[in-house]
Amino acid sequence: MRPGPGPGPGLVRRAIHTLGVLLALCSGAAQAEEREPHQELSLELFRGLIEIDTTHSSGSTTDAAEFLAEALRSNGFPEEDVVVLEEVPKKGNLVARLPGSDPARKPILLLAHLDVVEADPADWSVDPFAFLERDGYYYGRGTTDDKDEAAIYVSNLIRMRREGFVPERTIIVALTADEEAGPHNGVVWLLTEHRDLIDAEFALNEGGGGALKNGRRMANSVQASEKIYQTFELEVTNPGGHSSLPKRENAIYRLVEALLKIREHTFPVKLNEVTRAFFEHTAMSQPVEIAAAMRGILEDPPSPHSVEVLESMTIYNSRLRTTCVTTMVEAGHAENALPQRAVATVNCRILPDETRDATEVTLRRVIADPKVKLTRLEDAHSIPSPPSPLTPQVLDAIEATTEEMWPGVPVIPTMSTGATDGLFLRSAGIPVYGVSGIFGDVDDIRAHGRDERILARSFFEGQEFLYRLVKRMSGPSATSRVSRSKNLPR
Repeated sequence: MRPGPGPGPGLVRRAIHTLGVLLALCSGAAQAEEREPHQELSLELFRGLIEIDTTHSSGSTTDAAEFLAEALRSNGFPEEDVVVLEEVPKKGNLVARLPGSDPARKPILLLAHLDVVEADPADWSVDPFAFLERDGYYYGRGTTDDKDEAAIYVSNLIRMRREGFVPERTIIVALTADEEAGPHNGVVWLLTEHRDLIDAEFALNEGGGGALKNGRRMANSVQASEKIYQTFELEVTNPGGHSSLPKRENAIYRLVEALLKIREHTFPVKLNEVTRAFFEHTAMSQPVEIAAAMRGILEDPPSPHSVEVLESMTIYNSRLRTTCVTTMVEAGHAENALPQRAVATVNCRILPDETRDATEVTLRRVIADPKVKLTRLEDAHSIPSPPSPLTPQVLDAIEATTEEMWPGVPVIPTMSTGATDGLFLRSAGIPVYGVSGIFGDVDDIRAHGRDERILARSFFEGQEFLYRLVKRMSGPSATSRVSRSKNLPR
């Protein structure tokens, strides 16, 4: 008997597609079965946050704050312990607390921001505002900066309450607006108008985290300091004239000469407690030449050869000294006219124990030209940011939790060369430590960039790390009561 006609190619493709969907669903179900309830909750909150637009141009942090507030209330948190506060519409901030048993001990503050930088879908290969799980990663704007920690803090707070855990210190979670952009910075406003709601002995924030290199965990960093952000404007004006009658005195040339002087100036090497600890600990895992340079930089005075080696690498040079760099230039008004005005923007990242005034004096001395007008531009981030002390109370807990989860991985204090909202708390007298236990590939950093993503494994490991760490920090008697997750992805 002759066989009948087989299925057409369209039917085959549909069958294969259906099988693929079923296999994916089964795989997803299997993965879901392996997750514990608090992990499922954190993923649900994470997904919800990513899919809420919180950009300055079109989004609302109030929507995100209310979403998380409802999760807390529906899990037994009373109204008085969960508040959403707005300075202006769409700029909401969530403050929640798990009350402690000892009112004499100041709280711990867990800080994260709800807003994200802009993301143009045309620039991405995926939708930046649709949560996507693919190839072991979670994709979406804010997955690493900073909605991951916001979701983790809230889910961990709910987990603690479900378990009946009562900390000795009150644990406060503050999730805020306008860290990335916009004029209504939530931390600044809360400190000014509602200091009592977020006052704490110390805070945990973004800025630190784990470093992966070729799949290997290199270090778990603790951001205990950050540079001061300060922008200057240089301006040269001139009567101008017709371009057919050029003059040696030209606003653009004079401005360029000033900018070249700034480029050639090198601020002196100056280490603080945090950067000394950074180089001391980092040297242990570096190639021989770099390790020797890091040890040499700790000498008094620093070894000239060590300075030469480290300043050739931007990532280390920025930790050695204050830096100033030209970032924008605008000049002229017509192609056939001599420029009447030339303006440049110079952005400085100043060491935390130096001042904006001293940096301005240095720039004026370096430029040495009275015809170049130097103006200091005001910015919300242009405030002092004293380093947070490397106290055993904090570092011992971080080191113990790190060793418990990843034996042999060093804890390294760091100074951020960029800025976070931690500087406002430090300036207000609340020490801040950037730490998350979330490991990311040092060669694939996508925060603020295209196709931002986080390793799924790292997200859940960070959740567990912060759960254990906060319990440790909330009181000595809590240390022995830490209940660990069994199903961490490996």
